[in-house]
Amino acid sequence: MRPPRTPDAVRALFLPEAIVDIRRATTVTELLAAGRLFDAPPREEWAARFLAADGHVLLIAYVDGAPAGFVSGIEMLHPDKGTEMCLYELGVDEPFRRRGIGRALTRALVDLARERGCYGLWVGVEPGNEAALATYRAAGAAAEDGQFAMLTWEFAADGGAG
Repeated sequence: MRPPRTPDAVRALFLPEAIVDIRRATTVTELLAAGRLFDAPPREEWAARFLAADGHVLLIAYVDGAPAGFVSGIEMLHPDKGTEMCLYELGVDEPFRRRGIGRALTRALVDLARERGCYGLWVGVEPGNEAALATYRAAGAAAEDGQFAMLTWEFAADGGAG
């Protein structure tokens, strides 16, 4: 059963043993309290900048009041395309995986992007990441044909070319 939609994408998902509450992070304190869910400990300055930036969204899933997962999205605007959202990162704490929390977080971001007037949402996934592919497909994503290539530029910590 899909949780009810609300204007601010806050929803509750009922699991047999717990209630999952998904809320948009609006304070640095909330974001830092979920720090163990990130790849590295979030920095307070970066957290504040992220939350203050227009079009940056971070939703946190709570199980019994504790952070269990998150999804971040960033709106991108282009003069000839309008606004789309990129699902930047999805993370669910190990004990809470395979319970639908990643799917619920993704759906909450999709709903929020739609409410904000985005024409679509996209996410880049490595072809061999079956767990991510299954999660996004279960949340309604359709795969595009072809291969995905990502090229990067790395910069030194001081901002110079690395």
